[in-house]
Amino acid sequence: MFDNDWDNVLQDETQKTYFQNLRYTLAREYKEHSVYPPKELLFTAMKRCSYMGTRVVILGQDPYHGPGQAHGLSFSVGPGVRIPPSLRNIYTELSDDIGANPPNHGSLLHWADQGVLLLNAVLTVREGNPNSHKGIGWETFTDAVMEKLNERETPLVFILWGSHAQQKGAFIDQRRHLVIQSPHPSPFSAHRGFFGSRPFSRTNEFLQGHGLAPINWNIPN
Repeated sequence: MFDNDWDNVLQDETQKTYFQNLRYTLAREYKEHSVYPPKELLFTAMKRCSYMGTRVVILGQDPYHGPGQAHGLSFSVGPGVRIPPSLRNIYTELSDDIGANPPNHGSLLHWADQGVLLLNAVLTVREGNPNSHKGIGWETFTDAVMEKLNERETPLVFILWGSHAQQKGAFIDQRRHLVIQSPHPSPFSAHRGFFGSRPFSRTNEFLQGHGLAPINWNIPN
């Protein structure tokens, strides 16, 4: 399903009754409604970022619900798609934090390919209907993903923006891993402490402090 070590790590999870029910629900939803991301991009985050290759987790809520936006990575949109407001704010903080020039597109694949797991709590959504797939089973699955990452011996950085992400990551062992929390980057809350939170430089300080390679946050045009 994932074409990497996630297949073994989550083997038991994907056999559970709730996950089988989730698959049936999704098959019906994709048949009867416009659902994003497209089926083949559903697990992009985990396909691009293996279990042992994950170094940073950025947790989102659910995918963008407009046509052509969601492509399986939290906060990211495909090239050629207008950059959403939350991502614009992320780019502003990126520039203020480490001096990176904001790219002319919204694709975060450059991060994913370096071990940044861009995971949403819910991995699908109906067109024009945010949170429409809340409660169909995704939360249980992504909780299991977070728990498996928490078990890792090698330290990780969990970036939790907004109360929803912070609740989901409340159990993370902070003796081993770094948890960076701030308000969500959306225009409604970014000014309450997202701006100035320096998540990118703090992540690299932690990784390097543990003898791990830093993330190159500069996204090429």
